[in-house]
Amino acid sequence: MNNPRLAQRYAKSLVDIGTELNQLDTVRDDIVFLKSVIENSRDFVLMLNSPIINPDKKYKVIHAITNGKISKITETFLKLLCNKNREANLPGVVSSFIEQFNKIRGLHNATLTTATPVSNEIKESFISKIKASTNYDNVLLETVVDDKIIGGFILEMEGKLIDNSILRNLQDVKKQFANNDYMHKLR
Repeated sequence: MNNPRLAQRYAKSLVDIGTELNQLDTVRDDIVFLKSVIENSRDFVLMLNSPIINPDKKYKVIHAITNGKISKITETFLKLLCNKNREANLPGVVSSFIEQFNKIRGLHNATLTTATPVSNEIKESFISKIKASTNYDNVLLETVVDDKIIGGFILEMEGKLIDNSILRNLQDVKKQFANNDYMHKLR
């Protein structure tokens, strides 16, 4: 059950509580932990979305996974989410919290996709070029390896995409041959 507006409101509440109690960074660490659980366990997400499992049992599962690993603030927040039958929105709340936290801290996320793993030097080079072209002070660059792009890179940041991959270039050439662009120029 994906409800972005609801997720934003709950995330904002958590941001506000963390800020008010001067523990926003601690809450962020908890949320990053929850994000890794969500990303690495499809069964966990299915359990959150299940209409058959009672919210109390869902909370017991969440508590078993997070016990001793998250702060009291986040634990109380998760209990509230389950009490309100909003646990299915947890993945959205996690994403929205991270976006709101990054905005508060002035952090900008970028994703670099390459065919092979990149060295720290190349990663730092991309970060410095992004900073120079955007005037951002803090850029967080996540790297993803996808051998399907064959070579080159794909850079995504704040809704913008730079696709300089070999796969894209090959697709462009294929499209040009399909349109017979070269045959029209020869005549």
